[in-house]
Amino acid sequence: MPGTPAEAPRPEPGPAAEATGAATGATGATGARTASERARFDALVAEAATAPVDGWDFSWLDGRATEQRPSWGYARAMADRMGRAGAALDIQTGGGEVLASVPRLPPLVVATEAWPPNVARATALLHPLGVAVVADTDEPPLPFGDGAFDLVVSRHPVTTWWPEIARVLAPGGTYFSQQVGPASVFELVEYFLGPQPPEVRGARDPERARAEAEAAGLDVVDLRMEKLRTEFFDIGAVVYFLRKVIWMVPGFTVEEYRPRLAELHHRIETGGPFVAHTTRYLIEARKPG
Repeated sequence: MPGTPAEAPRPEPGPAAEATGAATGATGATGARTASERARFDALVAEAATAPVDGWDFSWLDGRATEQRPSWGYARAMADRMGRAGAALDIQTGGGEVLASVPRLPPLVVATEAWPPNVARATALLHPLGVAVVADTDEPPLPFGDGAFDLVVSRHPVTTWWPEIARVLAPGGTYFSQQVGPASVFELVEYFLGPQPPEVRGARDPERARAEAEAAGLDVVDLRMEKLRTEFFDIGAVVYFLRKVIWMVPGFTVEEYRPRLAELHHRIETGGPFVAHTTRYLIEARKPG
């Protein structure tokens, strides 16, 4: 269950974050109400704080958090397009998990990734499938020639460099991407950071993506957005999520946010799952032939 990739401006600390230090009060150093609750809190947090967070596999959260999936089925739709392509590029492949699920890859496939642990993970997973993984800084220019690919895909890119996508696409080629929309999982973000300004909440607007794609010379043939329910069933799931999706609460550490985490733990234990909403949009754009 991926979160919101960073796009300036990033979330900034607000009143909730400033109040973190005062969140203990009568509840004790951890914010828990009873000895058993404190013990469970400490165990859940310790487990989540040491769990590996490399790659883009969220299976650690199975049974601990759920995220509703978009109706369009990105992986299936992307695989269908891969099966009809001759040369394809997957930008920001993460650990390569989504690309590796494609049953029929094109004759030529290249993937890029910026984070060194994911580069190693993607290489180990994708090289046996004939996919070359390129370590790239996720800044222009893409390390490929003009018109090199008839299909470019990306799932949850941090930044979409539209002029570069247009450049590496062959005439008639397609860009197909699922992206994180505005204010995704902001119930959780604002729990820790306080209310965010409109320019932060409104970042990653799909209509902005449409305008930027068209400005780069591409024709947008599909653009859809959905708001989807997300639930966290224990505080360990929250800690793991914030450690893995580091741009949600920049600089997050258990130590800094322990009192706020303890308050949220009590809320989940007594009131049920913490509910947030992700936003996702699908965009498909083609380069005129």
